[in-house]
Amino acid sequence: MTLVTLKEVLEPALLGGYAVAGMVTLGWEDMRAFVEAAEEENAPVILQAGPSCRAHTPLPVLGKMFRHLAETVNVPVVAHLDHGYTKEECEIALDSGFTSLMFDGSRKPLNQNIDETAEIAEMAHVAGISCEGEIGFVGYADGDHSTGTDPEEAAKFSHDTSVDAMAISVGNVHLLRNKEGGLNEALISEIGMRTSVPLVIHGGSGVPIVQRQRLAFHSSVCKFNIGTELRMIFGSALRNTVTQNPTRFDRVEILKETHLPVKLAAQQIIRTLFKPVSA
Repeated sequence: MTLVTLKEVLEPALLGGYAVAGMVTLGWEDMRAFVEAAEEENAPVILQAGPSCRAHTPLPVLGKMFRHLAETVNVPVVAHLDHGYTKEECEIALDSGFTSLMFDGSRKPLNQNIDETAEIAEMAHVAGISCEGEIGFVGYADGDHSTGTDPEEAAKFSHDTSVDAMAISVGNVHLLRNKEGGLNEALISEIGMRTSVPLVIHGGSGVPIVQRQRLAFHSSVCKFNIGTELRMIFGSALRNTVTQNPTRFDRVEILKETHLPVKLAAQQIIRTLFKPVSA
């Protein structure tokens, strides 16, 4: 089995000057494609179960799916809870075999966010797994706006919570369909100088590819969460298949047609972020 913790893939990324893709999953078809893409690129991958995924499939089932897929490849695979909002949700993920918990207290006052994230981090560390926290709310396209991350607050948050990775708000936005969400690189640099923890960009689909690569290779950003970009590829492939073959009704046969387009898209994302240490 190649199942590992988030810390085990992000610490080498920080030292080696590259980033790891946090692939937001919705079901078996996409998570299988992501793992195969990572295997072909000989790169680590983070399988992420976000709120919409968990609303469709229970965490205990997702944990088994992630762990099964990790057994099929030779590259490191992280089973990651994305945007866990409660301690109970994090406990269920831990009991379900996840190797990383992301607790999102970014909407809460700083001290409350620190206290609650520190509690989850301690719980994770006692169990031998990792914890990601978020400081500075990352907004949503057509939804609540981002609040931004204050470098001093980031330094305090990182120190007081002992998280293994820290998500920051630096111009990134969830659910952007176009790559027009350029990030504030000066702010990223300042946060990086005040902290030693790997940084995480949520809403990575909206970040221009050139900027993703530059930050992956030349900053403390070690993880980009990619969801919308891949869902669009999946949706397009599914739509084309149904349109071109209107008499098909077997969903297994229909869903098979999404595999290659999603795998190729995932490979391209990984290739943009990953730089082997020997390179």
